[in-house]
Amino acid sequence: MTHDSYSDAYIKDILDAVKTIAMVGASANAVRPSYFVLKYMLAKDYTVWPINPGQAGKDILGQTVYASLDDLPAIPDMIDIFRNSDAAGQVVDHVISSGRLPKVIWMQLSVRNDQAAARAEAAGIKVVMNRCPKIEYGRLSGEIGWAGVNSRKLSSKRPALKSGFQHRGLSGENDG
Repeated sequence: MTHDSYSDAYIKDILDAVKTIAMVGASANAVRPSYFVLKYMLAKDYTVWPINPGQAGKDILGQTVYASLDDLPAIPDMIDIFRNSDAAGQVVDHVISSGRLPKVIWMQLSVRNDQAAARAEAAGIKVVMNRCPKIEYGRLSGEIGWAGVNSRKLSSKRPALKSGFQHRGLSGENDG
């Protein structure tokens, strides 16, 4: 697969199928992108396991922080990598060698490692690079348009506003 662009269907299918996310490089610092992505994904009813060896045993946003992927209580559906491109390759290699394979490896904005992506795909793992699941979720749900951002989706259908945040609103199965 080429990773220069992704279809909306590919991203939507991933975000609908994923329930658990391991966030490698999660931060307790409220101004770091990994912190607000963690907060957002929790608000969308995903289970998120922060991975940060320096914060292991502590909590971030009420979630226990783990030192490594090996310490998680289960195999996550998705591993979201908030590390540089070289480190992302190391994470992918560790995941493959451990045999604890997620459905998806997601590399955050500006993180791209085509060789690691090829190795992951050869192991049967879907890959997304240089994208943010928070941004993609907001764009595909139409929520990002509420702030005036172009979601690249046109629709005459008015979004159904609910009390609080919309939760897992991509598949339409939780409308109510």
